[in-house]
Amino acid sequence: MSQAKLLRREKHYSLVLPAVVLLLVCATQAAPLKARAGQQGPIAAPPEHRVTRVVTGPEPEAPPDLPEVEITKRFSLKEDEYILSRTGYTYRKTIRIQEFGPDGQPAGEFVLVTQPGRDVDGKVFEKVIEKPQSTLQHLFLRSEDLEGLQRIPAFPLTSSQLAKYNLKYVGKEQVDEVDCYLFQAKPKMVERAKAYFDGIVWVDAKYLEVVKTYGKWVNDQGTVQTMKDLPFSLFETYREYVDGKYWFPNYSRSDATLNLKGAEIPVRIVIKWTDFKALPGAAPAGAEPAPKISPKPGGAFD
Repeated sequence: MSQAKLLRREKHYSLVLPAVVLLLVCATQAAPLKARAGQQGPIAAPPEHRVTRVVTGPEPEAPPDLPEVEITKRFSLKEDEYILSRTGYTYRKTIRIQEFGPDGQPAGEFVLVTQPGRDVDGKVFEKVIEKPQSTLQHLFLRSEDLEGLQRIPAFPLTSSQLAKYNLKYVGKEQVDEVDCYLFQAKPKMVERAKAYFDGIVWVDAKYLEVVKTYGKWVNDQGTVQTMKDLPFSLFETYREYVDGKYWFPNYSRSDATLNLKGAEIPVRIVIKWTDFKALPGAAPAGAEPAPKISPKPGGAFD
């Protein structure tokens, strides 16, 4: 997978998706196991991206065959650890939104670079560290237009959220060098005030940790758009093995088509998290409760 080149963008962004994932993520009812033209699916990672584990000690034996409920319990507990641990790291986040021309080549882009900061009350926020740059031809974006991205939970399947989902084992697949179990995640019920993850998670078959996700966010009104006036909904997110301990999101991408005044404009968003560095004196995982991000008025994310 890591050797695949970025897929050429066509008018309707038809993408190739393994049949089992397409069936589970995209179909709203039971359907024959086939790929349908025009539907979005997981996107090939860029050539420079790899999902790799750097082992510093002896590798454990592969876990014995475990009940599905035990596997999901174990990876959700590790998600608890990661959501706490990431607050002890700084990083550089680059958001790039691109428009594509009729020839399939980028015709303009907006770039925003941030890093986590804290206000005088200790509340975490995204601090802009480079002046936003834009050559977009059809959209005018400001940094505040992307605030919806900040409210998307990076770790949706923590132990406290697990009971709200139906998780079903659907097979195995290799992500670069990592053998993975695939689980379909669907919310048991939806509501107006909160969005829930609907998609697929890839779980390291040996260490039982989430290394990749693909899906969307839904509430009782359907699919939630993560950003106002932009059509992005399905995101494929890869993780990076940080400090030999944690799997943190480091690459997320979504492709869509923007309908603007009768014209269909292919657009893409890529988010990269780089330069992870532990903060001096950061508390170890479990030392404090996980931070909670409250939804803004009319928002859908916790």
